[in-house]
Amino acid sequence: MTQTIDQLKFAVLDEEDLEVVSAHLQDAVVKVADVLWRPTENRLVVALNRFDWEGAQADKPEYRRRRSALRFERVQACKCRSLDPAGKDAVLNLLAVEFAETDSPSGTVSLIFSGGAVLKLDVECLEAELVDLGPVWTAATCPKHAETETA
Repeated sequence: MTQTIDQLKFAVLDEEDLEVVSAHLQDAVVKVADVLWRPTENRLVVALNRFDWEGAQADKPEYRRRRSALRFERVQACKCRSLDPAGKDAVLNLLAVEFAETDSPSGTVSLIFSGGAVLKLDVECLEAELVDLGPVWTAATCPKHAETETA
């Protein structure tokens, strides 16, 4: 008997929604070529391979990755730091997605990658969506993070 796994689909309209999506996207891997900035459409789309944290924390843990898409609407500008858009084959590890309000409801969305790379989006307001696209495959390991010391 094969078990069907529900695909995620989240709408993001506020910071709380974005925090949930960020948790699901921690340790997703992204090829630079899969970051699509559409300035005439005020849209950014990122195709990524997200780690399935739900499956990893089940009674019988399974390590999997899923092909997913993250889409932001109402994007007025897209800037990058420590990221070369010409290096299309470079692979990035997504650590978090954050929002900082500037002049309500507008603000800046930051996609933060390991190694210091950041994608910053100036948005009119938070309007985004995370959708699993279907393909799922086994991952060899579960991502681990170094423990940080507390003072």
